[in-house]
Amino acid sequence: MSPEVPPRRTNTFTYPPNYSFPHHRLRAVLRDSTKQPIVLVACGSFSPVTYLHLRMFEMAKDYIRQHTDFEIVGAYLSPVSDQYKKPGLLNAHHRVNMCTLAAEQTSSWLMVDPWEAFQNYQRTAVVLDHFDFEINTVLGGVHTQDGERRDVRVMLLAGSDLICTMSEPGVWSHTDLEHILGRYGTFIIERAGSTMDQAVDSLARWRHNIYLIPQLIQNDVSSTKVRLFLRRGLSVRYLLPSAVVDYIEENRLYLEDGSGSEKEKGKEKEMGTGG
Repeated sequence: MSPEVPPRRTNTFTYPPNYSFPHHRLRAVLRDSTKQPIVLVACGSFSPVTYLHLRMFEMAKDYIRQHTDFEIVGAYLSPVSDQYKKPGLLNAHHRVNMCTLAAEQTSSWLMVDPWEAFQNYQRTAVVLDHFDFEINTVLGGVHTQDGERRDVRVMLLAGSDLICTMSEPGVWSHTDLEHILGRYGTFIIERAGSTMDQAVDSLARWRHNIYLIPQLIQNDVSSTKVRLFLRRGLSVRYLLPSAVVDYIEENRLYLEDGSGSEKEKGKEKEMGTGG
């Protein structure tokens, strides 16, 4: 299937109990009718969510405003399910709570969608389909100021370690790559120590849908390092939002050994957000 003919979207989904799609910060009206409306989605463990996870959205916003014809109408953190079976993965309840604290207390436009977190493991391609369905089918997309309806394009936001795993044979299925990169597209934030050129070259089929964003100020904070600090009794304040640090301390999280193994770091790369 060529990238010009996007794969069909999944329209049948499972839902966690008492779930409702968060859209309190999703803009319903385009500011500029010449722009294409998009929503950014970052998938990951977020265990815990760090300032780098949040900075990714700000870097993407700057890049999109300066270099594209897109207009952001919403942005989401989508924490992975406990069924991802990552060694030492903190339970979804705590991870969603920390992401919600970070989004609500440090941002005026980020949201957290718990759909992925509170059910069986969902592939990234299906997660993007879920957002597409909720925003465009259920909510009806967005409108221009003249009342014209527009579909919103859902796009994945990730670190450069994700694009590296996508270029490795056998890690991702071709069908999922076609779906994620061909149908939706992605913004990739450069990560310290990662080289993107070779990885992108091997994904040349979808190069028109891959947007590379350099980090102008290098930041190599990762959830793995934060967990290591916490297990060693070191301060993580100012690496994470204060409300998240307070939550970790109040609930005595990440004090046990066993969640920072090399096996875990390899799994973390597959998630693409260092979390």
